[in-house]
Amino acid sequence: MPFLRKHLQSIAGYTPGEQPPPGSSVIKLNTNENPYPPSPEVFRVLQTLDPEWLRRYPDPTTVALRQAVGEVLNVHPDWIAVGNGSDELIGLVVRAFVEPGETAIYPMPSYVYYRAVAQVQEAQPVEIAYDEAFNFPLKEILDAQGAVTFVASPNSPLGNVVSINNLETLAANLQGLLVVDEAYVDFTSTNALHLVQKYRNVIVLRTLSKGYSLAGLRLGFAIAHPALIRDLNKIKDSYAVDAIAALVGAAAIRDQPYKNSNVRKVLRSRAILHRDLAALGFRVWPSEGNFLLVQPPREIAAIALQQQLKARGILVRHFDVAGVADKLRITVGTDEQNAQLCQRLQELM
Repeated sequence: MPFLRKHLQSIAGYTPGEQPPPGSSVIKLNTNENPYPPSPEVFRVLQTLDPEWLRRYPDPTTVALRQAVGEVLNVHPDWIAVGNGSDELIGLVVRAFVEPGETAIYPMPSYVYYRAVAQVQEAQPVEIAYDEAFNFPLKEILDAQGAVTFVASPNSPLGNVVSINNLETLAANLQGLLVVDEAYVDFTSTNALHLVQKYRNVIVLRTLSKGYSLAGLRLGFAIAHPALIRDLNKIKDSYAVDAIAALVGAAAIRDQPYKNSNVRKVLRSRAILHRDLAALGFRVWPSEGNFLLVQPPREIAAIALQQQLKARGILVRHFDVAGVADKLRITVGTDEQNAQLCQRLQELM
């Protein structure tokens, strides 16, 4: 007899990207990590860590980290909630603001974790399809009127941004919450942060996983009206962010010159990789993230190509999702890694 709650027994759950063992020689281009190390300020914090920070419980309000975020983004700390990655904050949003049976809306293809979180909460996930040209389905999302609407911008795996005009139209006309997931915001020039000040139903999510090279740390934050932040804090774990993560995160986010330097390197590499993949016959979509969505030449199946690359020590991501099942998402690595990818692809093709 299964002990799992009945409504969870038929849920597949979210499947993260493959993680090779530490020390592996695999070229990992499947989960959109930053190819460059974190800020040197991060290592200075670790080298001077006071053991007392390990003995004691961490600050449950993460005030020092919220102050650092506020300084960089010009936001009062009362407008900021910190979580164990932005994934935790996505879960908190659904738990706090979506009743069982209510709908969580999001366009697809997008981050399929939204679906898993909604199902666990017994909410109804409603996926609004992009058209074949990947145009944002604004009218359909407005018509759906969910308790919460998730919009990833830039969107993975598509790489596109949602225009500020479309986001503001949603904020002004949705009866429920609008959550703008800006995990890849460091790689684009637009963001929705100002909408938080204008609309009380908007939450912007950020992470230190991508631009700050801290995916292993699990640290993200939400920016919203203080009333929404207080509601999120009611249900969060008292000590969701550990003391080391808070110290390291504050050091990393304050080192904007280092982060911006790495971002510029990624953007240059992205342009070169786009050019080289197109020269190999791939269709490559424009991207505002640290990855590219590509379609192999017609006679080559995307899933087969992914497996062939894996056998040769290179991981890329395939999604069995309508609209992108014939495509691959490739993280932008270092120029050397990208060159090895293209060399293997040329050999295979």
